[in-house]
Amino acid sequence: MSQRSDTDLPLLEARGICKHFSGVAALQQVNLELQRGEVLAVVGENGAGKSTLMKILAGVLRADSGEVLIDGKRVRIHSPRDAQVHGIALIHQELNLCDNLDVTANIMLGREPARWGLINKRSAREPVDRLLRRVGLSVSPNTIVSRLPIGQQQLVEIAKALSIDARILIMDEPTSSLTGTESEKLFQVISELRQRGVSIIYISHRLSEIESIADRVVVLRDGCNAGELEKSEISHDRIVPLMVGRDVSRLYSRTPHAVGEPVLDVSGLTTRRWPGEKNSFVIRAGEITGISGLVGSGRTELLNALFGIELGLSGTISVCGVEIAIRSPRDAIAAGLALVPEDRKQHGLLLPWNLARNISLPQMRERCSSRGFIRRNVELDQANWEIDRLAIRATGSGQVAARLSGGNQQKVVIGKWLATGPKVLLLDEPTRGIDVGAKQEIYKLMEKLAREGMAILFVSSELEEILGMSDRVLVMHDGLITGELGRHELNEEAIMRLATRHELV
Repeated sequence: MSQRSDTDLPLLEARGICKHFSGVAALQQVNLELQRGEVLAVVGENGAGKSTLMKILAGVLRADSGEVLIDGKRVRIHSPRDAQVHGIALIHQELNLCDNLDVTANIMLGREPARWGLINKRSAREPVDRLLRRVGLSVSPNTIVSRLPIGQQQLVEIAKALSIDARILIMDEPTSSLTGTESEKLFQVISELRQRGVSIIYISHRLSEIESIADRVVVLRDGCNAGELEKSEISHDRIVPLMVGRDVSRLYSRTPHAVGEPVLDVSGLTTRRWPGEKNSFVIRAGEITGISGLVGSGRTELLNALFGIELGLSGTISVCGVEIAIRSPRDAIAAGLALVPEDRKQHGLLLPWNLARNISLPQMRERCSSRGFIRRNVELDQANWEIDRLAIRATGSGQVAARLSGGNQQKVVIGKWLATGPKVLLLDEPTRGIDVGAKQEIYKLMEKLAREGMAILFVSSELEEILGMSDRVLVMHDGLITGELGRHELNEEAIMRLATRHELV
C-alpha cells in the first residue's frame, strides 16, 4: 500500500485528547482534523469543551493525554511559543491588543526590528503595510489602536497572527462584538485567507454564520465528539440536535395567554444622544415586547434611560399608574424595574464573587441587620431559591461566578434581578454569547414569567429571536420608535422597513 503524500495528510490532527479539571473531565478522547485551506467550524454548547480544546492546540493548556500532529508529524505544544513555532495563532473573543499603542507596535510586539538597541519603526513599516493590505485594512500603521472601531481592531489582531507566519488561525467568537457590515468584511478576509492556503478553526454560537462560511463542522457535546457534518450537510436543523442531544424543534415556546393592564407607561421620553426624538409606549402585564432595530438605533440607550443609568432629558415614566421620577437605578428598582444588561461580565456580575453575593447585590441594604451586618441566612436562602428556580448548574451558592458557563452566568444575572421582585423586566440582548440549549431555557423562563403576569421589554439583534418571542415589537431608528407591530404583523421585511425608516406598505 502506498503512503499518503504530505498534501494528502491533514495539516493539523488532534488524537484522543483528554483533559480534567479537579477530577472533572472537560475533554474525553476528542479527535479533530484540519485540512489545508479549510474553514472548520467547531460548535457545541457552553461547557462542551471547545475553548479547552483550542487552548490545548494554542499551548495555553496542556492535555492530560493524547497527541497533536502537524503535517503528519507528532509535535509537542506546551506553550504559546511552541504553538507559534508550528504556525498556530489563537484570536481570543476578548481581543489581546494594547490599545494605547499604535498598529505597528501591536503587530510587531516582542519582535520589533532594532538597531543599536533601539526599535527601528521604519524597518517595521513595510511588513506591517503588507500585512494590513493582506487583511484589507486601510489605516495608517501609526494609528493608536483605541481609536479604531472594534471591527478594525479585529483585523489588526488577524494581521498580528499572520505576522508570525500562522498557517492555522483559531477564531473564538470573532463576530460577537461586530456590526453586520464589520462581520461581512471579516468573512471576506476569511475567504481570501482560505484561498491563500491558511486554515481556520472558527468557533461561533451564530449558526447562520457557520452555514455561510464553514467547509466542515465538528460538534462537541459534554467533552466528547458528537458528530461531524460535511459542507453539503451543514444546516441549523442538522447542527442543533448534535449539539444538545435533545429535541429543540420548539425553540421558541409560546402559549397564548391573556394580557393584563398597563404596567409601564412612557410618554415623550428623550435621551441625551437623541434629544430631539420623543418616544412614547405602553407595556402591559403578561406581555413580552421586543425592541428591534439596527446597531446604533438607540435601543440600549432607551433601556438605560428607563433604568436611570442615563438621565432622560424630558418625558414621564409611570409604573402601575403612578408617575415616577427616575434619577438613578435605585429609583428604578424601588419603582419595580429591573435591567439585565447587555454585557454580563462587565456590568452584570462581579466574577470573583460567589453566587450568593452576586444575587443579593441589588438588595444589599435590605439584607443587612440593624447593626449593618449582612444576614447570611437570608442571603443564602434567596440565592438557593433562585438557583433552584432557574436551574442554575453550579456546585452551590458558594461557587464563584467566573467558573460558570456563559448560559449559567446569564441565569445568575437574571436571578439577581428577579430577587428584587420587579413588575417590569428589561432585558438587553438576553441570549448574547450563549449556546442553543441555554437560549431555550431563557426563552422558557421569559414565557413563564409572562404567564405569571410580569411585563417584559427586551432588546435583541437577532430577528429570529424577536419574531419568535415577541407579542409586540417596537422598532427603532436613530433614537426614535418608528413603528409598532403586533404579532400578526410580524415578519422580517416589516421590521427592516421600519428599522431603515421606510414606511410600511
